[in-house]
Amino acid sequence: MTGTHLARLTVTVLAVTLAACASPSTPAAEEEPTRPASTTAGSPASEAGVPRVTGTVASGLGTPWGITFLPGGSALVTERDSGRVLDIGSDGTIREVGRIDDVVAEGESGLLGIAVSPAFETDSLVFLYVTTNDDNRILRAVYDGEGLSEPTVILDGIPAARIHDGGRLAFGPDGMLYAATGEAGDAELAQDPVSLGGKILRITPDGAPAPGNPDPASPIYSLGHRNVQGLAFDEENRLWASEFGQNDVDELNLVTPGTNYGWPEVEGIGGAPEFADPITTWPVSEASPSGLAFADGRLWMAALRGERLWSIEVAADGTASAREFFVGEYGRLRTVAAAPDGSLWLTTSNRDGRGQPGDDDDRILRVEIS
Repeated sequence: MTGTHLARLTVTVLAVTLAACASPSTPAAEEEPTRPASTTAGSPASEAGVPRVTGTVASGLGTPWGITFLPGGSALVTERDSGRVLDIGSDGTIREVGRIDDVVAEGESGLLGIAVSPAFETDSLVFLYVTTNDDNRILRAVYDGEGLSEPTVILDGIPAARIHDGGRLAFGPDGMLYAATGEAGDAELAQDPVSLGGKILRITPDGAPAPGNPDPASPIYSLGHRNVQGLAFDEENRLWASEFGQNDVDELNLVTPGTNYGWPEVEGIGGAPEFADPITTWPVSEASPSGLAFADGRLWMAALRGERLWSIEVAADGTASAREFFVGEYGRLRTVAAAPDGSLWLTTSNRDGRGQPGDDDDRILRVEIS
């Protein structure tokens, strides 16, 4: 079942709606919205599937971007601007275990996604998405529990800029590494079948094009993306991606191999047969979606400009319904990750140059699902 065959639904706002404004095309355009009064949207706390913030895992961080969990329950976390890799325990213990050299952190670029190998207990491999002076690239290193080894480059040549760098990494149930890239502010790259910009890539742990890709010689898995910063696999092994729109809507897409999602020819639902429509869209003032996770039978999406956490259920017929939580309570929300204990880890992104940081920012919040 592909995205073009699924019913579509534009999400209706359930609580606080921010003033509509154009989605940014440059950092200067991404003005921080006026923060609304602290409210929580959704259903009563007694209803199933309602998230509650039950504590702070860690605080005083600098733009935490990627989270990947280790077999023991702790997590490796990247800081976008500092280039640091942190090992953060479930008890909040923070250790710096690596610092990636040559990171260029300007605007939206820097040290972004991170993922551990599905065979981490035997190979100890860690993968990182990094912006350099020349490009975005994927690195591989060994983590022995004490520190990261000197990383090696397994894929380079991904377009880089101050904006639209993508950056999310996720291993699929097939053991392949999926990487979300942006079009680096050059919209035409998203439709360029050769460029790695504006794509979702699928590679082996060695960086080669994965077997079964649409083009066996290319890492490109799907195309026509503006700036994907969220990837998640559900219980049916389907791949979902959250994507920034420009002027109209942000998107949630069901990603299938070889599919074209339309940017820049189409934003949102376009009805063009050659492009897949999104499953769900949001007005740009309510989302600017970054991280995406699957837990408790539904997708969870962190919103930057929208300053909220979205819970999204996709029915068997492909229709989607969404609820919003924590609207304006914690500021910009960057990454949401499903922890081994069934909770969610949710990061703030108020020190990213576009937020209004509090004394404890940035934080990783522990979220329990009722």
